[in-house]
Amino acid sequence: MSQLDIHAPVEDIDDGPLYAAAKKVYPRAVAGFYRQVKWAVLVFALAVYYLLPFVRWDRGPNEPNQAVLVDLEHRRFFFFWIELWPQEVYYFTGLLIIAALTLFLMNALAGRVWCGYMCPQTVWTDLFFAVERWVEGDRRERMHKDAGPHDARWRREKITKHAIWLLIAWWTGGAWVLYFADAPHLVVSLATLQAPFIAYAAIGVLTFTTYVFAGFMREQVCLYMCPWPRIQAALTDEHALNVSYKYSRGEPRMSLKKSQAAAAHGEQVGDCVDCTYCVEVCPTGVDIREGPNLGCIQCGLCIDACDSVMERIGRPTRLIAYETDVNIKRRAERLPPVYKLIRARTVLYSAIIAAVGAVMLYALTSRTDASVAVIHDRNPLFVRTADGSIRNGYELRIANKAPVNRRYWLSVEGVPGLNVEIVGESKGAAASIEVGPDQTSDVRLLLTAPRPPAAASTALTFTLVGSNDKVAATTKDFFRSDAQ
Repeated sequence: MSQLDIHAPVEDIDDGPLYAAAKKVYPRAVAGFYRQVKWAVLVFALAVYYLLPFVRWDRGPNEPNQAVLVDLEHRRFFFFWIELWPQEVYYFTGLLIIAALTLFLMNALAGRVWCGYMCPQTVWTDLFFAVERWVEGDRRERMHKDAGPHDARWRREKITKHAIWLLIAWWTGGAWVLYFADAPHLVVSLATLQAPFIAYAAIGVLTFTTYVFAGFMREQVCLYMCPWPRIQAALTDEHALNVSYKYSRGEPRMSLKKSQAAAAHGEQVGDCVDCTYCVEVCPTGVDIREGPNLGCIQCGLCIDACDSVMERIGRPTRLIAYETDVNIKRRAERLPPVYKLIRARTVLYSAIIAAVGAVMLYALTSRTDASVAVIHDRNPLFVRTADGSIRNGYELRIANKAPVNRRYWLSVEGVPGLNVEIVGESKGAAASIEVGPDQTSDVRLLLTAPRPPAAASTALTFTLVGSNDKVAATTKDFFRSDAQ
């Protein structure tokens, strides 16, 4: 039955599977420019991830000397000379915005280049592939061995491979927890079984996920779990560079012998010799010659594979290359290629990235090492005392971000004759409070106006002055009264 007959009996209709069973992908080794780029990115990324916790940075007494540290106990994040507090979450927001827009910009320029070179799933999967080839051999050897028989050598190689995979996965989880405590000290604690349980639990979870994702799920993570392939399609356009097969040059494809015979008879011959090398090296098993595919991560390995074949048979390279949809159509029409890397969306992304980065840099360089926050009492908003004065209550939080003990003087301006009292500390026109190194202090603040202000709400300015007579921090609030 060549096509579905709606009048055919139900028993005559082919009841095949709804989805084709996934086949195991056996990527083949390849050498070339893009493979070298991937190796360089892999080595750099893993070196930073595994070694960065051991880099030291002297911040002075009473401060951690680990260059990058997420100090959950004291609620601090240290990055070399930068120290961020929980109140400064806007910096992390800015970093997330920059990261997202950078991803959008990369996609607008070169498609899923992030996926092909820098994604953690790609980096660790590449590493696991390298171990697999080193232990079991390249594509043909692995396929032959998996087909059987499963002898002692096969079992020994499998055990060796999985042992190395588990070791890599274990160290991946171990390196992650080192970012949350002093790395050398935590390594000793882990080795002597004295580390907190949460450290062992985190290592166990990350070991399992790394081992499973990079060792077994591999291309399934990119095809089914990752949302980015679905999102990026809405963020790209016809001018973005993508790994593409040049149909106008490659078709009709045929073997080298057949193409030579066809050319001798004056028939049209394409450069593609249908060797399938481009498919064999693909980590997700995609045939790039079939057009855009959700599984293509733009890694460029098929370019290296195709170029090596073209060089051997004496034909021009870059039959597969990074190319735009516009140029693929133009080449088919024998028109010269055009490239528009600078266009509306790339300029917009770059401008927003620059603007957010500039704002963050200004805020970072101009910030002080102290802050003050004020919360006005809600119930009651004010109290009228027996002598007719009006009193407002506030909760005051002062943060000393310096590694030394400091005393601050608080002054409040906006209402004439205002009396300032920090409960349990001092009172007067200017009150003082001492805050420990790298600490916050919550105090009760009472402001009393001997004569009620003319307005029901009067703006106030709270100013903290340090021992060097320099303004450390300011904030604003209001003084409430029963004035009509």
